[in-house]
Amino acid sequence: MKRLFTSLPDTAHLADVFKAFPATVRPLMEFHDILMRGESDLSVAERELIAAYVSGLNACSFCFGAHKLMARAFGVDEALMDALVADIDTAPVEAKLRPLLAYVAKLTRSPSMLIEADAQAVYDAGWSESALYDAIQTCALYNLMNRIVEGTGVAPYPEIPENRIEDELSARRTRTYMDFGRSIGAID
Repeated sequence: MKRLFTSLPDTAHLADVFKAFPATVRPLMEFHDILMRGESDLSVAERELIAAYVSGLNACSFCFGAHKLMARAFGVDEALMDALVADIDTAPVEAKLRPLLAYVAKLTRSPSMLIEADAQAVYDAGWSESALYDAIQTCALYNLMNRIVEGTGVAPYPEIPENRIEDELSARRTRTYMDFGRSIGAID
């Protein structure tokens, strides 16, 4: 456990951070809803997979756990996300997704090393510039969120009891990020 903000509970959740510092929650949740649930050449599942993958690469256990669950709600196998983080080259991921995920991995780990060939591999796999841009934005958003979570000492994402998992997955398919902000009282 990391206790980085003494004003937060010992096992702080992201909700505790947002309640303590609500000034930027509304625009942040609006951006989440537009990017993660709005129109895109990427499916919601693909965007949530990217959020989980980036979070896993960053070893942000809270966001990795939250977005593994969110991606699972939209049909992504949790074992795939673990396998991607362990080794993208051997993970059983669709061939079309591999260059897109390699791009966001490089953007996360060494952004200044991206080259034209990285983007071309994404286009050669059949993705549009719009899809790549949405992947880049998702990657950037979760690098930001990972740093907010880790920088404030948020505890790992809590396990959902197996007897509640289906209800939780169902709720995640319809709940927006703004709903989350409202539910914790950080947004009017």
